[in-house]
Amino acid sequence: MELRDLQRKVDEIYQERGWRELDPYIRVGFLMEEVGELARAVRALEIGRDRPDESRTETEWKQELLEELGDVLGNVVLLAGKYGLSLEEIVQVHTQKLAKRYGKK
Repeated sequence: MELRDLQRKVDEIYQERGWRELDPYIRVGFLMEEVGELARAVRALEIGRDRPDESRTETEWKQELLEELGDVLGNVVLLAGKYGLSLEEIVQVHTQKLAKRYGKK
């Protein structure tokens, strides 16, 4: 899937549910919530969970990791769209920043 197709699809899904209209400050709050859930999945995979109600197999935790990465990405996509930024532009600027910072082209 092309980045612009992803951005269009996420925007469409969020628009249908009325989630696209939320204030950017609220959206950033959702992003932080999803980052916390992502951190929880990474922790479970790397050092495990000690709560009996959170016992899952590695495959189940990897599935959760996949879903949480998607949730984080969805929120980033939506924030980018709110400010008229494309994912292509974000990737380009980020790779240029890395190249400048670390001397890679």
